[in-house]
Amino acid sequence: MQTRTIGSLEVSVVGLGCNNLGSRLDAAGTQSVIDAALDHGITLFDTADVYGGNGASEELLGRALGPHRDQVVVATKFGMELDEHRRGAHPDHVRSACEASLRRLGTDHIDLYQLHRPDPDVPIAETLGALDELVRAGKVRELGHSNLSEARAEEAEAEAARTGTARFVCAQDHWSLLQRRIEEDVLRAVERHGLSLLPFFPLESGLLTGKYTAEVEQDPTWRLNSLPEDRRARWIDEQRLATARQLEAFARDAGHSLLELAISWLACQAPVASVIAGATRPAQIAANVAAAGWQLTSEELAEVDRITGH
Repeated sequence: MQTRTIGSLEVSVVGLGCNNLGSRLDAAGTQSVIDAALDHGITLFDTADVYGGNGASEELLGRALGPHRDQVVVATKFGMELDEHRRGAHPDHVRSACEASLRRLGTDHIDLYQLHRPDPDVPIAETLGALDELVRAGKVRELGHSNLSEARAEEAEAEAARTGTARFVCAQDHWSLLQRRIEEDVLRAVERHGLSLLPFFPLESGLLTGKYTAEVEQDPTWRLNSLPEDRRARWIDEQRLATARQLEAFARDAGHSLLELAISWLACQAPVASVIAGATRPAQIAANVAAAGWQLTSEELAEVDRITGH
């Protein structure tokens, strides 16, 4: 397993997104997936206080890691609404949310603490001030943000430089072969300021695994097939399927799978520290880890751009 850095942290190039913990996975299922991740060399585990409902993902992750906690990097997030009182990026909530996450995770520090989404009602200076306190207290090691625009990311960078507070060293955003909007937005700030990037939804909720493009009967229990039609349309339609099939054909001609292309293409992007794919079964962990080994040439990268219209 290759490793890369996020600030002072060293992480595996394939990480585990823990949004399934507490929702699609119970305690036993969580343990099997975490054990498989550890066995395959995954060291980055990314969760959030809203995953699984009211902190369930953090609780299950903390228990499943057990004695391995100090051998891995735990990333979590705050800012999404848990209830009408627990939400946003006000300094008071930043502090209380961190304490709650520490308690649920069963740890004395969070390796990477991330603002889950921007809070338009709170100046970024106030949020950074509270986060800086947590860093100075040893409760948080590095800071990240998620879902910020280029303008908001620039504002945060300028504010940290002006005040001398801890700065964001990482951005977590939606980036995949089929979703490349960040390349015209926050990715530019990431590259200007040397931030690491954690792409989420790298497999587009399974569309880029290959099973939806395979010439087999579609199982109605598969994740995308079981969604209500309006939600399913966000992930899968005829245009996206057609592009996925073209990408799959390109990968096959190069001796690889669509899954390998999806993960390796992201791993080949300079700012990417780790590709955080979710999993509900140990076999998916093994497949995701194995998929990261393709070093695409400049010609292959250019062909991917052509197929995806970039």
